[in-house]
Amino acid sequence: MNILTTDELNELIATDEGYSLEFKRTAAHLGREICAFANSAGGIVLIGVDDDGSIVGITNMNRVKSEVQNIARSMEPSLMIKLEVMDDILAVVVPSGPDKPYSANGKFYLRDASSCQQMSRDEIREFFFKEGLIQFDRQSCIGFSLEDDFDPEKYSLFANVALIPEELQRNDVLINLKVVENGQMTNAGALVFSRDVSKFFLQASVVCVLFQGTSKSKVLDKQVFAGGVAFDFDGAMTWLLAHMDTEYIIGAGARVEKLELPEAALREGLLNAVAHRDYRFSDHIQVNLFRDRVEIINSGGLVSGLEQKDLGRVSRPRNPLLFSLLERMNLVENIGSGIKRMRNAMRKYGCDEPIIEVAESWFSISFPRSHSGPDSGPDSGPGSIREKILLALMEKSHSRSQLAEVLGHKGISGKLKLRMKELLKEELIEMTIPDKPSSRLQKYRLTEKGVQNRKNL
Repeated sequence: MNILTTDELNELIATDEGYSLEFKRTAAHLGREICAFANSAGGIVLIGVDDDGSIVGITNMNRVKSEVQNIARSMEPSLMIKLEVMDDILAVVVPSGPDKPYSANGKFYLRDASSCQQMSRDEIREFFFKEGLIQFDRQSCIGFSLEDDFDPEKYSLFANVALIPEELQRNDVLINLKVVENGQMTNAGALVFSRDVSKFFLQASVVCVLFQGTSKSKVLDKQVFAGGVAFDFDGAMTWLLAHMDTEYIIGAGARVEKLELPEAALREGLLNAVAHRDYRFSDHIQVNLFRDRVEIINSGGLVSGLEQKDLGRVSRPRNPLLFSLLERMNLVENIGSGIKRMRNAMRKYGCDEPIIEVAESWFSISFPRSHSGPDSGPDSGPGSIREKILLALMEKSHSRSQLAEVLGHKGISGKLKLRMKELLKEELIEMTIPDKPSSRLQKYRLTEKGVQNRKNL
């Protein structure tokens, strides 16, 4: 069965050389072309065609076919190719090799536009990472001291959540988990158990930013979490939930508070960034909160062999060892199901599905917010939220939900939370239970400074 018809062959030649097509007069130096195609997306080499597309033909077809087969077999590792004779032209069909990387005569090549290029040492290393042949999280963390840099408290929290029996020796557990290999802490272990993660991974952090409106023109609030992947996740989730709107739903039973977006979807989006980001890059995970959307961005595009259409069905984790640690901490579930759960959660909540964008070096998930955003209007002066809060607290202390009701809001808006945070920082208001900021009994009242502020208006 022919791979190409005569018409298809002519059309192919007419398209000229490119990323997946190479012309060669003879089989000389064919090894590097086959190697480059195998390490890339595959392609076709037409032997008997000059660089300008003119057909020169092959005089001894059987000898050339045998020569080409020997070249493919001598690749490291050997490669299966297909040959098709069309008149006096030999079409060599090279697949994208299943056992990358391939080398020819001890050298590695990649297809670059319409030519093949020998890879440098750094390019070979990057290629290995990209293809998943070297996994960053399994590599030793250079300079990590198990005596000085390991945080026993972080391990205790991990062991408690992961239900590690107390009688097991810590070092044995770390070895069994593959976190420590040959006496060296792995990068995954350092990301979870290091006293100071920034000592080894300067940008292994999550940066949360609240912007005014729908652009990045004005920052209203910003916080950086850099205490290790588990702590960064918890901190970022707490920040995100604190800055989003909550609606009160009053029915036959008790009042229900409903977050504007499903917490489960936001959780999966953030976990996806933490678990699958490329920690070799210097940029941090970004959590951006705009009036119309929540945006989560991490470095590293899709791993090799995975396409955007596969998301929600297939998963190839970039950091399998780190993923297994997060799984033991009950932060992630089955590999490959996060995107699907995220979409389902948004759909059940009555929200638009998240928008996923992918590039070679980054991955972005955007959750459309279901409203126009925080309350509009001036932020200071008579009638502002600041003044309304101070006025309401002149009479008696209130919880945040009570303040929202007094102000006539449907729920605890992002702007209300922000203004209360500002007032706390300015010491105009204070918590009634300062030792337990998250207490369900927490209320707020005016300080002496706040009382004077009201009197002076």
